Amino acid sequence: MSDTGFKYCLVERRDHILTITLNRPEVLNAMNPGAHFELEEVFDLYTADPDMHVAIITGAGDRSFCVGTDLKELARTGDHRKPPGGFCGITTRFNLFKPVIAAVNGLCLGGGTEIVAACDLAIASDRAEFGLIEPRVGLAALGGGALQRLAREMPMKDAMMLVLTGKRINAHEARRISLINEVVPHEDLIPAARRLAQEILACAPLAVQASKQVMLQSRDIPAMRDSVVAPYDAAEKMLASKDAIEGPLAFSEKRKPRWTGR
Repeated sequence: MSDTGFKYCLVERRDHILTITLNRPEVLNAMNPGAHFELEEVFDLYTADPDMHVAIITGAGDRSFCVGTDLKELARTGDHRKPPGGFCGITTRFNLFKPVIAAVNGLCLGGGTEIVAACDLAIASDRAEFGLIEPRVGLAALGGGALQRLAREMPMKDAMMLVLTGKRINAHEARRISLINEVVPHEDLIPAARRLAQEILACAPLAVQASKQVMLQSRDIPAMRDSVVAPYDAAEKMLASKDAIEGPLAFSEKRKPRWTGR
């Protein structure tokens, strides 16, 4: 089922997967304040919808995933506004424990790379290019969390090369430095992203959310002992769920579990 009430993106719900397509192909899916606030609403809806368990975000057209901020509009208006969730409604959203997959279909520059860094998994077309190009236009990748995430998630020399030069890299180099998980032929991008989503859907939704929360929040606890014994809300919700009963029952009965996310 598709939602038609959005101006800057396309939204489709199917098989417990929410597919979000950035839809400004005329400007290579560059984002303006209206788009940021609209995507904030979309991710709010995803968070609240008990039937949506995985999200995929991609770009309209064959040329671009997202080239970041619409600089022409910014130069004209001076409007830097973003919602609490940050660039595209996701980069400073720290309470979303449902998984998000980036399906990078082309140019992925500036804020586009920030989106990818904020996603949990990323698959790229073999035509994709990546870059944090802000220093080449007199800016830095501030506010979206990419500088902080990349410093934590990839070798520092690789992160510094990407950040300090502002140069573009191809999808295979992005895979080498662990910015993305996989490179696929361009025509197989969305099917590959949906296959990955289906692998996640084979797991109990609340178990996936608990795992994501623990992995993300435990990074902020310096001592391993403290991170292991810390309370995690999503884990407590998982343990009290019907799915926590269904999983062992299905295993004992030698059948596939019927997850409800409750």
